[in-house]
Amino acid sequence: MKQLSLDNLRTFVTVVDLGGYAKAGDILGRSQPAISLQIKRIEQQLAAPLFSKQGQRHVVNNDGLKLYKTAREMLALNDGIFAQFQPSGLKGRIRLGIPSEFATTLLPSIVGQFGKLYPEVSLEVTSALSKNLLSAENNNQFDLVMALIDPQAEVEGQLLLHDDLVWVGDNSVPANLEQIALVLAPEGCMYRTRVINTLKQQTQQWRISYTNADLTGITAAIKQGLGISALAKSSVPEQLDIIKHKHLPSLGTIKICLFTGNTPHPQACAKLAEFIRSKLQA
Repeated sequence: MKQLSLDNLRTFVTVVDLGGYAKAGDILGRSQPAISLQIKRIEQQLAAPLFSKQGQRHVVNNDGLKLYKTAREMLALNDGIFAQFQPSGLKGRIRLGIPSEFATTLLPSIVGQFGKLYPEVSLEVTSALSKNLLSAENNNQFDLVMALIDPQAEVEGQLLLHDDLVWVGDNSVPANLEQIALVLAPEGCMYRTRVINTLKQQTQQWRISYTNADLTGITAAIKQGLGISALAKSSVPEQLDIIKHKHLPSLGTIKICLFTGNTPHPQACAKLAEFIRSKLQA
């Protein structure tokens, strides 16, 4: 019976996460040829190439993306088993910065499980606009920051996901989409900027009917029929619906990235980053 090596799968996942063999080798402490041999071993077992060559870069292909999700799940199961039977050894305080919509939809599923596995690690969470979380004045305020980035921007953070920016509303409260009423976060929000810039290029009328920095407030306003909004697809709460209509233009995509600061607790920080990555990409 064929068996995939978890070590090879971990190397594969690291290559995809970091975007290259050399970067993965630096993290894993292996040479680039050694990384290449591990990837070739998986490709031979599966009889399928997992990367395409673009110039000097190895870019994951469709087969690689299919394997990536399953590989992450296998590694999470493996690591979870060891975590249950070994003292975590992780201690300290992790200062996490996260956009408010993800603090509402993503963070609750992480906090409980992470707290049970690593009870001596305390989380201090700050919710704010990505722009503020990454500002120079907050440079030393966080150990880990999850932020939304324009897809064209080159950043040092670790890419978690290319996500669609989608229109959201409440199907039980039909909206007038010929004259669009918008429920948006304040100035500085990437969603707000993208929505306004996109609608300015269209012919239909629009107006901002309500502004609120918190996803709970935005959701409540939408449920009351004050208008529609836009969110990253992975952050849409259960109470809202993704809506599509001929009067609603495409909003494109965004990048969701993780940024690690100069933390005194790198192991705990790396483990929290792993939790966030696995939940977001599930």
